[in-house]
Amino acid sequence: MPRHTGANGAKGAGVTRWVMGIDGGGTGCRAVLADAGGRVLAQAAGGPANVMSDPEGALASVLAVAAEALAGRDGADCAACLGLAGADVARAGEWMPARLPFARALIVQDAETALAGALGDADGIVAALGTGSVFSRRLSGAVETVGGRGAVLGDEGGGAWLGKRLLARTLRAHDGLERHSPLTRALLAEMGGVPGIIAFARQAGGADFAVRARVLAEAPDDPAAAGLLAEADAQIAAYVTRLQPPGEPLAVTFTGGLGPLFAARLAPLWPQREPLGTPLDGALSMAFSLARGVVPGERWRNPAASA
Repeated sequence: MPRHTGANGAKGAGVTRWVMGIDGGGTGCRAVLADAGGRVLAQAAGGPANVMSDPEGALASVLAVAAEALAGRDGADCAACLGLAGADVARAGEWMPARLPFARALIVQDAETALAGALGDADGIVAALGTGSVFSRRLSGAVETVGGRGAVLGDEGGGAWLGKRLLARTLRAHDGLERHSPLTRALLAEMGGVPGIIAFARQAGGADFAVRARVLAEAPDDPAAAGLLAEADAQIAAYVTRLQPPGEPLAVTFTGGLGPLFAARLAPLWPQREPLGTPLDGALSMAFSLARGVVPGERWRNPAASA
C-alpha cells in the first residue's frame, strides 16, 4: 500500500511543536492534539469522514476538527496522521495533504491506525466493527488487510450492513416472505410503514443505517435480530478465519462500536486480546513517528488495492 506525506510547507525532522492524530469513519471524525512531550492539549469531534463515499464532506469534517483542536495554533508547527475510511481506494494520500494546514500529513486507511492503536507492535488480528468493517493482521512485521469494501459491496458485519438487512427483512415480513417478529412490527410502525422505510432508505447514508442496527444489540433474542446477528457472526468469522495463519491461532482484538458485541458472541472461536488503545491512539502514535522524520508503516498488503 503506498504512503504519501504532504509537502505543504514541510519542515525538517523533529522540529514540529505539536502532533495530531485524526480518526475518521462513516459515523464521525475525532482529533487529538499533543505537544512534543506527549501531553494531550485538546480533543475535538465532528461529522462523518468516509473519504471514499464523500471526499469533500470528509475533508470538511477533517478541517473542522483540526481547526477546533489547534484552537489558533499554527498548523505549520504540527505533524498529523489521519486514518480515514476509504483512504486507499480514494487515493486520499495523493490529493488531501496539500489541502490540510499541517507541516506534514500522512493519510492512511483507518484499518492501519486501528491496528496500531489496538496492538502496538504485537502480532495479532484486529476486527474493526463500526459503521463499516475491516479486518487486519500483523504477523512477523507483515500486515495484511481484507474487507472494508464500503457499504455498497461489502462491510459485512458492520452497522450499516446490519441496518440495511434489518429494514429489508422488515419489508419482506410485511410482504409475507418472512415471519414478523416484535422487532419488525415495531420498526414498521415507528417508521411509517413501507412508504416510510423506502423514503428513509432513499436518503440514508451509512451512519443512518447503522443507527437502525442498534436495536439488534438491545433485543438479541428477538427472532429477526437473532437471525441477522447470526448472519453477521458467520461473515465476521469468515474474515478472521481467512487471516488466521496455519498452526497456532493469533489472538483477535475487536474494536469499534460493535466490537464488544461480537467479541462476546465469537469468544469461543479464537483467543482474544483487549485493545491497547483506540484508532485515535494509533493515529497519534503514527503522527509522533512522522514528526521525527520517519514515515510510519510496515509491509502492508491489501489484496484489492493491488488488483
